[in-house]
Amino acid sequence: MALNQSKAVLLRVSLVVVALCIAGYIVGPPLYWHFVAVNNHSSSSTCAPCICDCSSQPILSIPQGLSNTSFGDCAKPDPEVSGDTEKNFAELLTEELKLQESQAVENQQRADMALLEAKKIASQYQKEADKCNSGMETCEEAREKAELTLVTQKKLTALWELRARQKGWKEGLAKSHAHSQGKVQSS
Repeated sequence: MALNQSKAVLLRVSLVVVALCIAGYIVGPPLYWHFVAVNNHSSSSTCAPCICDCSSQPILSIPQGLSNTSFGDCAKPDPEVSGDTEKNFAELLTEELKLQESQAVENQQRADMALLEAKKIASQYQKEADKCNSGMETCEEAREKAELTLVTQKKLTALWELRARQKGWKEGLAKSHAHSQGKVQSS
């Protein structure tokens, strides 16, 4: 009894440890990042705010002979490039969606085939179970009939034995007579 109680206590302690580990696994990373963000925020508040207006500062002078006229245009969006990029991005997304759709259709077909196979096997098992139940019912009916017949035969045997005893039959004589009959027949 004490052994069962100690096993129960050990099981409960183990479950508590597992629950704490799972809770730590789930809650730990968000708390870690929250504390990191709080620490970064508190450390960044000690710095002086950055005052930066890049548009007012002149671009570094480029040596004579090296000129890059597109440098100033670098920040400006190119309508041709952005249009092509958007078209390519849309085509990639469309292609990805088609691929995912075909995979989903294929997975659905496999699931449907598996379901049909499972239904077929379940139907076969049900047929076998029905046959088994039918056989059990037949056997049970035969057993009940046999029991009734046995009870009837026992009553009939008891009645004949009673009549035989009333006529003077004795069991010891019958055995010795049958035994002597067996010796005569075997010789």
